Amino acid sequence: MAAVFLVTLYEYSPLFYIAVVFTCFIVTTGLVLGWFGWDVPVILRNSEETQFNTRVFKKQMRQVKNPFGLEITNPSSASITTGITLTTDCLEDSLLTCYWGCSVQKLYEALQKHFYCFRISTPRALEDALYSEYLYQEQYFIKKDSKEEIYCQLPRDTKIEDFGMVPRSRYPMVALLTLADEDDREIYDIISMVSVIHIPDKTYKLSCRILYQYLLLAQGQFHDLKQFLSRAKKHRPEFAGKGWII
Repeated sequence: MAAVFLVTLYEYSPLFYIAVVFTCFIVTTGLVLGWFGWDVPVILRNSEETQFNTRVFKKQMRQVKNPFGLEITNPSSASITTGITLTTDCLEDSLLTCYWGCSVQKLYEALQKHFYCFRISTPRALEDALYSEYLYQEQYFIKKDSKEEIYCQLPRDTKIEDFGMVPRSRYPMVALLTLADEDDREIYDIISMVSVIHIPDKTYKLSCRILYQYLLLAQGQFHDLKQFLSRAKKHRPEFAGKGWII
């Protein structure tokens, strides 16, 4: 019956006959290869299997070296009026640039620019991306492998006592860590770290803390360090924090 059908099909349309035979050959070959353990072309795989493999791939993590470390020293004593003390711990000579009253909207636009347009590897690059939408800036040189305490405070003549009611249009502080030496930027995948810091004031007395820490990669991606740490501590605790992360 099948032979009669194929003969009739060939007489009706030789090209269509060839296409049908070729398709049957490809499908049969794929099934045979799959049966004996060889990989099967994606087009022949079960859709659920393909989705599962995709999900697994997305969850894979790679080991990346983070040259930056930043913490708040004595957060209970920090405030807009008294200032804040930050402790840095970097693998290379770095620059710590602190932006007081940074625009929330402009900061996230800057992160998108890092992804799509240009890389934020220097303070100047971030300032250009922010369109200088911050109230005050201070910068410090950080020597490699030295845990330094940096005291940051708004000048009294700014007369800033708070940043308004919640929701706010400005973060109290955004701290940027970048590599001081241009040659070092060629060594690391991570070229800068942006820390968003809440500092209490008379309007919003939430305790001082780091809200977000974004690792900016040379390829344009950026990731929340807290998510990295939560995954790293789960899988490989020894790689969490400054140095190696997952």
